[in-house]
Amino acid sequence: MPSIPMLMVALRAGLMTVRTRYLLNGQNRAMEEQEARRLALLATLARTVYGKQQGVEERMPLKVWRERVPLCDYAAIEPYIERMKNGETDVLWPGRCGFYAVSAGTTSGKKKYVPVSNEMGDHFRQAMLDSLLFYTARTDSDSIFYGKHLYLGGVGLVSTLPEDTPPPAFAGDMGDILELSLSSWVEEYYYEPGHEIARMSDWTEKVGAMIQRCLDRDIRLINGMPIWVLVFGAAVLEEARRQGRKAANLKELWPNLACVVHGGMPALPYKEQLRRVCGEGVTFHEVYPSVEGFIAAQDAGPEDGMRLMCDTGVYFEFIPLAEYDEDRSSQPGIRAVGVGEVKTGVDYVLIMTTPAGLCRYVSGDVVRFISTEPPRLVYEGRTRVELNAFGERVVEREITAVLSLVCRRNGWDLVNFHVAPVFANSLIGHKHGCHEWWVELRAGTEATPTGLVISEELDQELCKVNKFYEAKRREAVLSGPTVRLVMPGVFEHWQREAGCWGGQYKMPRCREDRRIADELARVARFHDSR
Repeated sequence: MPSIPMLMVALRAGLMTVRTRYLLNGQNRAMEEQEARRLALLATLARTVYGKQQGVEERMPLKVWRERVPLCDYAAIEPYIERMKNGETDVLWPGRCGFYAVSAGTTSGKKKYVPVSNEMGDHFRQAMLDSLLFYTARTDSDSIFYGKHLYLGGVGLVSTLPEDTPPPAFAGDMGDILELSLSSWVEEYYYEPGHEIARMSDWTEKVGAMIQRCLDRDIRLINGMPIWVLVFGAAVLEEARRQGRKAANLKELWPNLACVVHGGMPALPYKEQLRRVCGEGVTFHEVYPSVEGFIAAQDAGPEDGMRLMCDTGVYFEFIPLAEYDEDRSSQPGIRAVGVGEVKTGVDYVLIMTTPAGLCRYVSGDVVRFISTEPPRLVYEGRTRVELNAFGERVVEREITAVLSLVCRRNGWDLVNFHVAPVFANSLIGHKHGCHEWWVELRAGTEATPTGLVISEELDQELCKVNKFYEAKRREAVLSGPTVRLVMPGVFEHWQREAGCWGGQYKMPRCREDRRIADELARVARFHDSR
């Protein structure tokens, strides 16, 4: 039976859902909301060291903003962040910054420290609430507010920075930083697995503790990356079976489970597995958070993409990927457009200005708009996460989509994968370059494939979806892909060795170099496609 505080929250959530549904179905106000965000941010940025150096002024016209204020990447603002970590005030944002969200360094291999101001915390909390209201509005159900929400977050380490400047500053995963500011009643009535378990640093021990705490609780919502939902789901069901409970899926274990919120990586490769593990009647709700800001959330069907969060504090701009040159991204004259100028079917590099002082920051994410009225988009990948060693321009989303299609068509359950280039080398028999796919399938799939079968199907499907890849294959610049079917556990072994095992980490899907592929080769046994 829900407690009185839960009933009161659910009542308020129901009223907010009605308002959210009205706003979502009403006139598209994205342009007005974004301009209001820009002007609000200008008023603050103009008072900072960085803002003054870049010529930011209050109420500066949009045209002047675009012409005067340069784009920046992390390398450009890292010196300013180091000054902030050492205690200097008013650098990127007014005042002193006491918290820094640490990225996992999936793409570059180098961790980034992103300032988390009080206003940035407010942005994330508002966007997270709005994303839940998007769910209740589109499903016409507020049942998630009558029970517990289980978050499969990071490794819980919010640690003191080594910079010896009083008062101390702290760094950690964004989710763990936000968890520190939860009110006592939210933790008591909603938040699982509780502060103590959430702060455990060992992922395996943390999963065990979460299972013991939550097995008999009224879990209504689970939040986590798809692959970690599967890992946790398998572990909790195994423990339930060990205790003699009959539960084929999480819905049978937790009858009121209604929603799985997922983000951080595409769910497509794990869609069917997630449905089997979670059970019938569980709705999947996609969100798009990043360490720099909460970008979008699903407000309609999965095929419609995610709605850009235009009114939660972040100002967005977009550069057509075809016009983007990373080497000159900070130079004047780069054409960026706002939410009212984007077009569907075009790949854009995402630019963000945030209430933590990131000013026209090149996030490195690539998005594509599904619609502009209202603005809904899909995540395409990263500017540095693509296969283009031979001019083939294959992006992360295409790699994920074709492998998912091939696995689904053949009844294979995918565990993990990574793709890297193999360069021409006559000494070892490679006359042309090719792609090398490292693939781990779940044991016990319907039929055990060979690498050669997968290779041929992947080649055919990539030719269908990517004209540049098809041209390189036709011109014999590229040979057909090589597939390495690795033994079970290889990717887990690599992730543990690399310190990337746990709820905040995701496996890099591809790289233009062979750093990860060569490390996989060191630990793997595999079946070659040749």
